[in-house]
Amino acid sequence: MKSQPSRGDQPLPSLINHAELFGDCIQDEGYSKGSVVKYKSNALALWEALLSVKLSPADLTDEIMDKLAAPIVEAASAKDKKHCLYRLNRFRDYLIENASAPVRPVPPLDMSPRAVLKREYETYLRDQRGLSTDTIYHCLRFYDRFLTAKFGPDLGDLNSIMPDDISGFILRLREAQNAPRDKTGPSHLRNLFQFLFWSGKTERNLSRAVPKAKQPKPTGIPRYLEPEEVNRLIEVVRDHKKTGRRNYAMLMLVARLGLRAPEVTAIVLGDIDWRAGEILIRGKRQLHDRMPMSAEVGEAIVDYIKNERLGPDRALFVSVKPPFKRFKDAQILRWILRDAYDATGISPPQAYVGSHILRHSLATDMLRKGASLAEIGDVLRHRSPLTTTIYAQHDVDALRSISRPWPVSGDAQ
Repeated sequence: MKSQPSRGDQPLPSLINHAELFGDCIQDEGYSKGSVVKYKSNALALWEALLSVKLSPADLTDEIMDKLAAPIVEAASAKDKKHCLYRLNRFRDYLIENASAPVRPVPPLDMSPRAVLKREYETYLRDQRGLSTDTIYHCLRFYDRFLTAKFGPDLGDLNSIMPDDISGFILRLREAQNAPRDKTGPSHLRNLFQFLFWSGKTERNLSRAVPKAKQPKPTGIPRYLEPEEVNRLIEVVRDHKKTGRRNYAMLMLVARLGLRAPEVTAIVLGDIDWRAGEILIRGKRQLHDRMPMSAEVGEAIVDYIKNERLGPDRALFVSVKPPFKRFKDAQILRWILRDAYDATGISPPQAYVGSHILRHSLATDMLRKGASLAEIGDVLRHRSPLTTTIYAQHDVDALRSISRPWPVSGDAQ
């Protein structure tokens, strides 16, 4: 019986040059000429290495990929090694999607008790508490930090957790962060212990043992900017050649509609109803509201979409760097406002430079112009009328606008 030739002896069928096609895709994503050259060069090196051993994309397993990519990365400069590997992996992603390269194997699911409990906790936070993705991420981080501090890498007896363990952990947290009034740690720990008690993992509800962060009581109207200062900050961002329209539209949503920073970055193109002049706001705890969109806000958004926005991402506001993806968090608004302060010379009214100051300024301006607290609460989408009273601590008439009538004899109890 005649022996079959080995794969290495077989002639490889003619293949499309996927390295060139990949380079075209990168160019279409808006990368600079220099970046396109680097992507094409790395992709071509991997492609030629694949052909030199008479293999096709269908043979590009993890093991083969590591062997072929190693000399290419090694030949790159010290500063470019990490980027070179990233570009090669992006080419591999292209081959998986377009050239039948094998999909990366899914790592086995961690079935250790601690990992299983963590997945149960994540489900609880999402389905029972309705928390946002960002909040869940930070809750899970504190899950790992506390359990590691108590048990090390494994999961010990949860009923052995004592109040002293919790207070000691928070004290160490305070010393490391130097932020004695930070409510983040205690809040996330309460979520954890409420889950453990709710799910029957602990016999006691230890959330009551979590110390509260001492917060100073508000003594007056929140700090704010004058209307002319707000206008100067908004207008100055328009001068930036690449991001002026985007930054202007983002600040307009905060300053004119009172949106929170995460609500701005969460907007997708389909959230805007142009015919009705409304915009869908994805608020806290996955609550959604529809708000009327003023003409000036709508014009700013249209100007941005028509003249500056790029990329296929469905998020309204995206990065100006290829591949033009949505923002991972809302810190972009803080950076925009910080640069606006520097450009105008306006002094921030508080040490922390955040976009929430524009929301406070809107509420304060509405109060000065005669708006009731109920109206301000509607604009800011406060779920409780009591939240809005902070803007009227020295305005008795405004407080009357949300007060309930005093019960009289014969009223229903």
